[in-house]
Amino acid sequence: MRRLPIVLSAVILTVAAACGNDTSSESPLAATSEATATDATATGAAPADEFQDVLDRVREEVGFPGVVARVVTPEYEWTGSSGTIGADRSEEPGPDDHTRIGSITKTMTITALLQLAEDDRLSLEDPIGRYVPGLPNGDVATLGQLASMVSGIPSYTFDEEFQQQLFDDPEAPWTPDELLDYVRGDAPNFAPGERFEYSNTNTIALGLVVEQVSGQSLHEYFRANIFEPLGMADTVMPTDAAIASPHLYGITEQGQPDGQTADATGWNPSWGWSAGAVISTVDDLELWGTALGTGEGILSPEMQQLRLDSFLFDVPGATDTRAYGLGLGIENGWLGHTGELPGFNTYVGYLPERRAVVVAAVNSDIPTADGEEPVTPVANQLKEIVG
Repeated sequence: MRRLPIVLSAVILTVAAACGNDTSSESPLAATSEATATDATATGAAPADEFQDVLDRVREEVGFPGVVARVVTPEYEWTGSSGTIGADRSEEPGPDDHTRIGSITKTMTITALLQLAEDDRLSLEDPIGRYVPGLPNGDVATLGQLASMVSGIPSYTFDEEFQQQLFDDPEAPWTPDELLDYVRGDAPNFAPGERFEYSNTNTIALGLVVEQVSGQSLHEYFRANIFEPLGMADTVMPTDAAIASPHLYGITEQGQPDGQTADATGWNPSWGWSAGAVISTVDDLELWGTALGTGEGILSPEMQQLRLDSFLFDVPGATDTRAYGLGLGIENGWLGHTGELPGFNTYVGYLPERRAVVVAAVNSDIPTADGEEPVTPVANQLKEIVG
């Protein structure tokens, strides 16, 4: 049985790469090479053929059923797709198809935290134990350290008992406190600030902080303070396992016997909650990519600058061009995050110097032959063309 790597994966960073046991490059349910893209549009001087070639070639090489992507710069906008909305399905994916965005949810949770800090309703220097009791390092790890993944708090997703329960009944609902209970009483992995370690526990705890301080459910807070102000009409923090139509159908190997896959579309995302449960579309993620990269519509210029100054280039695992900060990663100038949930893999990125947005969504989380998230080669090659 294949177990969780990180599942709610981080931005495309070496320091936060997911790792799994099965790195097969092909899915037995992959779309055939005949299911090529026809739903592509371009305006201006977009290098449409190059972008489309990336989608077709990577889909064939990696073996996922389908992909939809968008590239937007001041000079052009391009949208394209390849393959199908799911294994054994014939419809082409489109930018209005709903998809589970996994850890891109973290960028939203940390944005909510920054909004509350901006309103002086909390401080990023507050210890997490002031709001959420019983966590390792709870008395010393600050909200900002949790948001930057340097808290030393272990991730519940690595707990074997949690994994067993999740895969025994992937449609079962979870509460945030049930998730946190898997690490309550455990020793911390290191002293706060000592190094980077991606932990989903951090963002679950911060989701509870947002609810406690705002007096709203996370579902309500996101809708009122992020999604509606930005016009993200098709994005939702779900309260159950439903996903609106039209949507992608995701395949996974996680929790399955070796060599077998499962349709994870209807699995309950509550186990990822504020760390990975949000549902969105490529249309909406384009809006989110711009807001995340500029702060426009969600943060003041001062708070956005604080976020952009938060990248921890000096912690073990980071490099001069690759690091993580307040719920956001940077790689070769691109600001963004990936998201992985069983069956789904998504990327959103913004390049300030080009004012460019790249979004890509794949309906599989099965790793490439090199052990990468399947969306990674798509996003990286699209970004390389943008420059």
